[in-house]
Amino acid sequence: MGKWYGKIGFAETMETEPGVWEDDRITEHDYYGETIRNWSKKFQPSSGVNDNITLSNSISILADPFATKNLGNMRYVTFMGSNWKITDVEVQYPRIILTIGGLYNG
Repeated sequence: MGKWYGKIGFAETMETEPGVWEDDRITEHDYYGETIRNWSKKFQPSSGVNDNITLSNSISILADPFATKNLGNMRYVTFMGSNWKITDVEVQYPRIILTIGGLYNG
C-alpha cells in the first residue's frame, strides 16, 4: 500500500428550474489516504481518434464529518496529476474506500 495525498472534488447541486438539478460548482477538499489496489489500466475504444484510459485503483481515506455527510456529492479524486472519476464509494467506518475510473471531464 502506498501513501496518497490529494484533492477530492465535491459537487454542489442547484435547482436551475423546477425539477431540474445540475452541478453548480465543485469544491475541493484535501485528504490523506492510502492506495489499496495496484494501478491497473485498460484502454476503452472510443468514437474519437484515441482510445480512453480507465483505471481501477482504490484509495482509502479517513472518514471526516464532511466526507461522510457528502458521500453522494463526491465527483473526482486527484491522482498522479489528473482528476479521475469516482465510480464506487464503499463505507468501512472509519474509512471510506473510493474506486476510480476514467478521466473526469467536469
